[in-house]
Amino acid sequence: MNYILAYYQAIKDGTETVGKKIRLTYEMIIHGLEKKEFFYDHKKAAAAIIFMENYVHHHEGVLAPGLVKLELWQKAALSCIYGIVDENGLRQFREIFWVTGRKNGKTLIASGVAEKAMFFDGEYGARIYFAAPKLEQATLCYSAFYNSIGHEPELAEMSKKRRTDIYVESTNSSAKPLAFSEKKSDGLNVSCAVCDEVASWQGDQGLKFYEVLRSSFGSRRQPLMFCITTAGYINEGIYDELYKRSTRVLLGEAKEKRLLPFIYEIDDIRKWNDINELKKANPNLGVSVSVDYLLGEIDIAEESLSKRAEFLTKYCNVKQSSSLAWLPETAVLNAGGEHMELSQFCDSYAVAGIDLSRTTDLTAATVVIEKDGILNVFAHFWLPGEKITEAAARDGLPYQIYVQRGLLSPSGDNVIDYQDVYRWMTTLIEEYRIYPLMVGYDRYSAQYLIQDLKGYGFQTDDVFQGTNLTPVIRETEGLLRDGRIRIGDNDLLKVHLLDSALKVDAESERCKLIKLRKNGHIDGTAALLCAMCVRQKHWQMIGDQLRNEG
Repeated sequence: MNYILAYYQAIKDGTETVGKKIRLTYEMIIHGLEKKEFFYDHKKAAAAIIFMENYVHHHEGVLAPGLVKLELWQKAALSCIYGIVDENGLRQFREIFWVTGRKNGKTLIASGVAEKAMFFDGEYGARIYFAAPKLEQATLCYSAFYNSIGHEPELAEMSKKRRTDIYVESTNSSAKPLAFSEKKSDGLNVSCAVCDEVASWQGDQGLKFYEVLRSSFGSRRQPLMFCITTAGYINEGIYDELYKRSTRVLLGEAKEKRLLPFIYEIDDIRKWNDINELKKANPNLGVSVSVDYLLGEIDIAEESLSKRAEFLTKYCNVKQSSSLAWLPETAVLNAGGEHMELSQFCDSYAVAGIDLSRTTDLTAATVVIEKDGILNVFAHFWLPGEKITEAAARDGLPYQIYVQRGLLSPSGDNVIDYQDVYRWMTTLIEEYRIYPLMVGYDRYSAQYLIQDLKGYGFQTDDVFQGTNLTPVIRETEGLLRDGRIRIGDNDLLKVHLLDSALKVDAESERCKLIKLRKNGHIDGTAALLCAMCVRQKHWQMIGDQLRNEG
């Protein structure tokens, strides 16, 4: 049986419930086969499935140590990985991005992939690595792999457990766990890497480690990078990078042909507690994860904001910034898009917001311009010129690139020169004929800047950033979720939105904006909320003009 076609047909006729990205994955495969961009080798696909069901064992739970019994979705995915080949008969796909909800058998499949690479891939001198930030995490899948081998006398006899690895003398092959270490990882010759929970791989360090592993593929004929994960909380890490690349591949916007994503996630976050919607993120629902278990987790999540955020991350695969994160990443990503220019909005009314923060750190200003019912947000940031390199190292963000892109400006040498903020505000009027009818500012801002703005003619209003902003926060969140706020390609504002969390009073449910992490920045978010606050507060007086319908 061709399980790719069987699964695709089940998706089309509604027998299998999947999300948009899985549908796109199989449409990409089917169309690629039709156009002969790659080919289907039934023997190789069937061999992989036969191997999995005859050699791979459960390592924990009530089914252990029994053999794996694959479901249709797993057979289809494995058929894509092993049965889709290039013109030379070698595997077409070298990077697999496998995203499912918790308890959907990721580790089991990954250990089977490694087992096949070790014993049945036909490569002498195979080198299999189980990679993760810490050795303890890397050992989880490695242990499942070793446990499975131990239940197959034929494979166990071939294998030798050494201090740091498992070795097969007859093929000079080995498998071992590997924790983050760029230097120690140089010189690797990887044939198969299982990258465990890539959503937890920290920022720049995780990106570099991943690239070290991938760049070691050079001498292999058909290497495989198998990345398994649920969604997570880390921003600008390898998960984000793989997710963006996968999205471009699925939308036909990328030239690369070796990445194959299986992203099981819900489509409608408003249905996060709907068991039918959850099937999209949990393809093994009713098999390895029970409906009753998931309903119990829903009950817990409905009683707690932090538990809800965790549920969205781990069972819906809706990436959050943390358990207390304000916004799901999907809402922020959807607000992004093509580059926007202020010149596109000449002769418009607007509201503006300023968050000055400390004189030695980031300062932010925003202007919000409504057009055709969409709120277009422009944000600009300032850092002392002598602090940019230091801040980049501290925050792990490419501030120099943001300067080149015009998102960030050096201001002063060691302290912010607030006249730069003043000039940005006046430029809105003088160069672009964009007229902020009201400017919201943090009441702790430098008063001489506010006096200068008033002297120019700006109408200003101070904003206390406490629980009084709850209605503004809720309105802004709703507009973001509904796709009515656009931030263009402002990646720095995106980072600030994702670094924003809420401190919620359990009794009143009023909330206050806080930093997600100690070293995070929310200046851009604060400036946006200042603008949204005066928009909401003075709507009766200026709302008609702000619509820019004339």
